[in-house]
Amino acid sequence: MKWKVEYPNGYTKYFRPSDVQLVMYDCTLKNSRNAALKIHSGETTKVVCAWVLCDSLDIKTEDFIEDNLNQVKYNPRVLPFWNKDGVNMDGSKVKQIYSIDYKLNIK
Repeated sequence: MKWKVEYPNGYTKYFRPSDVQLVMYDCTLKNSRNAALKIHSGETTKVVCAWVLCDSLDIKTEDFIEDNLNQVKYNPRVLPFWNKDGVNMDGSKVKQIYSIDYKLNIK
């Protein structure tokens, strides 16, 4: 798995989560609920059904943020929505989200 970053001009770039830290600002957690519900019900076809929209992004290659206490999770096999401690976060606006390897955290 890699982080996929799509820029407004249509340019797309992929990053290895162990090599970079994405720091996203003024974010919205998005989810294709119908696709997530199908996966949650046991459909085996895997599709991208969640993403983070952000106004700006820093891609760090050093001096990573280490705090891993406020994870926001997405796994439609477990819950068909973005969640923080089981609470539905779909559509939530978040000031800052940063990655630590494959995990996302709210600051």
